Amino acid sequence: MRRRRLWVLVLGILASVAGTLVYAMWPGSSTFTVGKETTYVTGPLDKHGYVDYVTALNEQLSKGITPDNNANVLIWKALGPRPEGGTSMTPEYFQWLGIESPPEQGEYLVSWQNYLKEHPKIGDDKERVADSDQMLRAASWPWTANDESELADWLKRSEKPLAMVMEATWRPEYYNPLVPSRTEDWSPGLLAALLPSVQRSRELATALACRAMLRVSEAKFDEAWRDLLACHRLGRLVARGGTLIELLVGIAIDQVANKADLAFLDHAKLTSTQVLACLEDLRKLPPIPSVADKIDVGERFVLLDTMMLTARHGTPFLESLSGSNSRPPEGDQFTAKLFTRNINWDPAFRNANRWYDRCAGGLRITDRNARAQEMAAIIRDLKILKQQVTDTGVIEKSFMGSEGRGEMIGNILIGLMLPAFDRVQSAAERCEQRQRNLHLAFILAAFQHDHGHYPAKLDELAPKYLVKIHDDIFSGKPLIYRLEDKGYLLYSVGPNGTDDEGRGIDDEPRGDDLSVRMPVAKPRVQE
Repeated sequence: MRRRRLWVLVLGILASVAGTLVYAMWPGSSTFTVGKETTYVTGPLDKHGYVDYVTALNEQLSKGITPDNNANVLIWKALGPRPEGGTSMTPEYFQWLGIESPPEQGEYLVSWQNYLKEHPKIGDDKERVADSDQMLRAASWPWTANDESELADWLKRSEKPLAMVMEATWRPEYYNPLVPSRTEDWSPGLLAALLPSVQRSRELATALACRAMLRVSEAKFDEAWRDLLACHRLGRLVARGGTLIELLVGIAIDQVANKADLAFLDHAKLTSTQVLACLEDLRKLPPIPSVADKIDVGERFVLLDTMMLTARHGTPFLESLSGSNSRPPEGDQFTAKLFTRNINWDPAFRNANRWYDRCAGGLRITDRNARAQEMAAIIRDLKILKQQVTDTGVIEKSFMGSEGRGEMIGNILIGLMLPAFDRVQSAAERCEQRQRNLHLAFILAAFQHDHGHYPAKLDELAPKYLVKIHDDIFSGKPLIYRLEDKGYLLYSVGPNGTDDEGRGIDDEPRGDDLSVRMPVAKPRVQE
């Protein structure tokens, strides 16, 4: 998953670094200082004196976590040793987890797509793809086993792995080791760490939501709600992983649960007391981790690790990430030595830490307007940094000292690898607003049960049902609410700040609003 994102990035690194080869061929050596301001961590060091960031990061991520409290251990037992059907994880990965790799044979989750392949049906491939799309719709609308017999059969065959996942979601911790396939003398770095169980967790969540919708149609409302809460907990656990990718997957999983929650609320026959009990369950869910925490630790370590390995191996390290070479040829380090001679990497490490300190600090600003202004300033300064690197000519580079060379190469890597933190922050804010909307939907349902109608205005909900109604995160103004035929429309104007009349990304024409509409509209069938 991470690799697909990185091949294009690494090719860009290679093109940018190529110009530095002209001025890097001076007598001398590659140097760096181990310290808080430079390497950020002071150990552990490998036998050559380089910081082992893989070990350092996993030591931080795994603090206080054991096989008995780590939800990820049970997720692997539900998925098996090859979650995506490819190569298995390295032994080091499972050493960090503190377990043996799951055996090759077991009652593991078979993906929906593989199930379709293993159970042929009269028709062409397009029909099978359409059936796969139906799974997504079934996760957000009640359905019966008679209507979707294949999906019902798949869920029945998945009972054991889904039970394992349900158990996993009650565990308090989540630790997913970030470990590339490496040897004592060579590592592709944290950039190459695989995350197969993370991607498959999305299907686990969708399966739980599908089963919940099936149980709603069967009037098994308590069981359906347990599935939906497990889906929420799974998303929040995955989001606690060390990378932004895991945070985004966790947010996506929570949105799967959010959609199913609204269908549950609309179709389950609940009393006002039961609705408020469900709301209390939602309020007790742990929070989604912050974007700042991912930038501050996991993403910082990825960049510092890339710099350290480039300092050690030179161009062969970058070429290995592009897929052109798995590692430098044994005994032939001439190219690497040429690249890394007479470069002081301290300015690169210091600048990297300054950028990540600034990003994390900006993301932690509580006032949204002030935070947005700081993020815009960081993005503007990053563009300036990239332009300065581009505008520096070969002749100017050739007269740089060792520190200047290190700073130049470091700036190239910073410009290419600093993640799109503003977009991730926007995703996190959308997640928070959807959660607020969801809570309000349950409160409105309780009001409707008690009074026989929905309130004319949201103000009527206070103080009996809630003390304060939060304003729209994006506009800073009250949420838009209006009664419609048999229900209501409630929405936030979304990240663009424009009122799109409640239209969201699934509507036509498409909008940016984050809305709740009761009754819930049945998902459209894709043509």
